[in-house]
Amino acid sequence: MAAESHRAGRYVQQPTGYKAFVPAPLPPDPPIDVDSAIVRLLSEANLAVGRLDGAAQTLPDPDLFVAMYVRQEAVLSSQIEGTQSTLDDVLAFELDAAGSRGLPQDVSEVVNYVHAMNYGLNRLASLPLSLRLIREIHGELLHEGRGSERSPGEFRQSQNWIGPANTPLNRALFVPPPVTEMNDALDNFERFLHERGDLPVLIHCGIAHAQFETIHPFLDGNGRVGRLLITFQLCHENVLQRPLLYLSNFLKRNRVEYYDRLMAVRTAGDWEGWLRFFLRGVAETAEEATLTARSIVSLRE
Repeated sequence: MAAESHRAGRYVQQPTGYKAFVPAPLPPDPPIDVDSAIVRLLSEANLAVGRLDGAAQTLPDPDLFVAMYVRQEAVLSSQIEGTQSTLDDVLAFELDAAGSRGLPQDVSEVVNYVHAMNYGLNRLASLPLSLRLIREIHGELLHEGRGSERSPGEFRQSQNWIGPANTPLNRALFVPPPVTEMNDALDNFERFLHERGDLPVLIHCGIAHAQFETIHPFLDGNGRVGRLLITFQLCHENVLQRPLLYLSNFLKRNRVEYYDRLMAVRTAGDWEGWLRFFLRGVAETAEEATLTARSIVSLRE
């Protein structure tokens, strides 16, 4: 049974009978308990990201490598949401310059994701990571195809909820904050993005991702936008010179634990358990990308 109130927020009874979760302001209070496990995982993740950044500098054609990684991330992040298209589908469409085969809906979602990723990375050169940028990215993500009727680029004006298809609100697995509380949480979220304080970058990034998923500010596309934000934060903080760290493969492989860890923050305030999972994902993902980069260099030698 979920606690009614804890360090991550509180469940609030609504007039129509369901309970919505209202997240507490960031940073967490009491602060994150940086125990020995988190220290070890943070060190491993930082080292792995550093090795990836170094390996990327040796690539013969880093822009091509980035382009392929962006597309693979787009496919995997969309597959987490149930999209069935593959990397081959996306590349085949892009090679079909005349567009004679049309654009299947699942492929459209992935192509939109690629556009949103590239748009966001370009905008970061002139616009800080902010609610405005998040809305713009969402607009790119849902500008056509599935979800295009669900207010692209606009924060929701009605209650949403998480659960299997056709689940009624009163049986939802999770109900994000109502609109008024959502707007307050978003204001705090934006301040948190700009004021990292003494939090290590990767811990700051992990907290931000979980909080965004909890706020769930859009009618559709929250998961994909939330995963895009991980990459944008790492680039914004200059942790990586190139956008090469994408967690969707790790999150897809560990989908059940991913959702369970997010829910444990909401039901028990377990930020530490979530961060241990997140840091493990960063380390594993960075190591895999480094091996891929080194293999490419070896093939060229």
